[in-house]
Amino acid sequence: MKVDARLDLIKRNLQEVIGEEELVNLLSKKKNPIVYWGTMPTGSPHVAYFLPLLKLRDFLNAGLTVKVLIADLHAALDGVSWQVLKKRQKYYEALIPLMLQALDVELKRLEFVKGSKIQLQPKYFEDLLKMNMHVHVKDATKAASEVVKMDENPKLGNLIYPLMQALDEEYLKADIQFGGLDQRKIFVFAREYLPKIGYGARVELMNPMIPGLVGKKMSASIPSSKIDVLDDSETIIRKLREAECEPGNADNGVMAFLKYVIFTLKGDKKEKLTIERQDKFGGNVRYTDYADLERDFIAKKLHPLDIKNALGKEIIALLAPIQKNRKSLEKLYKEAYTGQNH
Repeated sequence: MKVDARLDLIKRNLQEVIGEEELVNLLSKKKNPIVYWGTMPTGSPHVAYFLPLLKLRDFLNAGLTVKVLIADLHAALDGVSWQVLKKRQKYYEALIPLMLQALDVELKRLEFVKGSKIQLQPKYFEDLLKMNMHVHVKDATKAASEVVKMDENPKLGNLIYPLMQALDEEYLKADIQFGGLDQRKIFVFAREYLPKIGYGARVELMNPMIPGLVGKKMSASIPSSKIDVLDDSETIIRKLREAECEPGNADNGVMAFLKYVIFTLKGDKKEKLTIERQDKFGGNVRYTDYADLERDFIAKKLHPLDIKNALGKEIIALLAPIQKNRKSLEKLYKEAYTGQNH
């Protein structure tokens, strides 16, 4: 695959690239650049996780080496109690591979890394202390502000969080870091501060944030805002029917999920999305790309309920192979989240 084609695949559905010229250079000079994506075992994963996981598939297809960091210590710094940390980590380690397999990602092509395995090394700690001598409290607070749960008087661990995320780039030997747009301040922070202790700045890739079913963001802490991976069919349909989706307004979680996840999957398989309707409402209609669907929705040629019903069927089908493991996953889920906020 030529550099231009690889670049297009890497950038597909991204919101922003910091260091695009560096990325082009990297693709020209290095056969398999390393990209890493980190996920904290905090709240239970929901369907919005399919967006970054789809990007991991794109990266693999573009010839990148992909590392997935299960950031256990970062979860502790974000407020997960040490008593439940390992239990949530086990849930993530069981679930994330199943979600990747549902997207036809070959797991042998990825490397999974437990955060504490690299972060508790003496050299890592030494570098963390070195970085501490360059970073002002104000800068650490700003970097962590959109990712870490902080109050007006942040805990020291909250402020260490972005320093460690920056160092992870070096200790994972990554050329690129990938995450959601909410990570932007940490990515900028990493590019500024890694060179101060002798390490190179990395390319930073960001995907957009899928809005919640209600509210601005799908959040693990707000059950009505998201569809959990273990939700049954009835719950999925109910949550979608209650989701915000004003006629003619495409700025909502329902339409965003269709755009970034469902149509990406359909397009790669050269399939169409079918919106089922009664004949008296115009009958079934099929769409090859999202732009046509959005145009008709904005023109109010499509009713929100018809779109929600179509999305519900797609999500149920997407989750079906994962939910074959429901019994074992539910056991891990209960151990990790019973009595806890998730």
